[in-house]
Amino acid sequence: MCAAAVALLVVGCTAQPTTSGTPPRATASRPSPFNATDTAWILLMIPMAERARQLTDLAPSRSADPAVVTLAANTGSTLRTDLRRLRAALKLSGVPDTRPHEGHNMPGMVSLDTLDKAAATKGRPFDRILTDALRAHFTQSRVLCAGEQNQGRADEATGLAAAIAKTTSRHIAGLDHL
Repeated sequence: MCAAAVALLVVGCTAQPTTSGTPPRATASRPSPFNATDTAWILLMIPMAERARQLTDLAPSRSADPAVVTLAANTGSTLRTDLRRLRAALKLSGVPDTRPHEGHNMPGMVSLDTLDKAAATKGRPFDRILTDALRAHFTQSRVLCAGEQNQGRADEATGLAAAIAKTTSRHIAGLDHL
């Protein structure tokens, strides 16, 4: 039974002969330069950046420290740029944005609970939530970017990972300075 189903799938997925008498057009289908690591990295980095950006957007109305507000504004700007570039890379990869990590809480990802606590907090407690969450985000982002750079194949994705890793290091230095 399984063999018959597999055989039907194989027949259905192969080119069928044409009956018009004209040969089928020769189309050179190039394999995607994106491998599974590239697309998995992109699909994970998008929600991570989105959540971190949501947190930074809270800073102007919740922070007690102008330096934290400035750090959050700079980080938010970088995250918006990263998100545009990540979405462009995903589109280029041809993989649909199925949002497989929607609602997940993973290492380094700002959790929904953290966002709720931050939104309900002001002053120094907010600043601590923001800086702790951003440090975890940046630390995990560097790990993920290193994995992409080592195992990814598409220049668009590996180059973006290198750029994000570089800015991530700069943002960690900013947190250390606070």
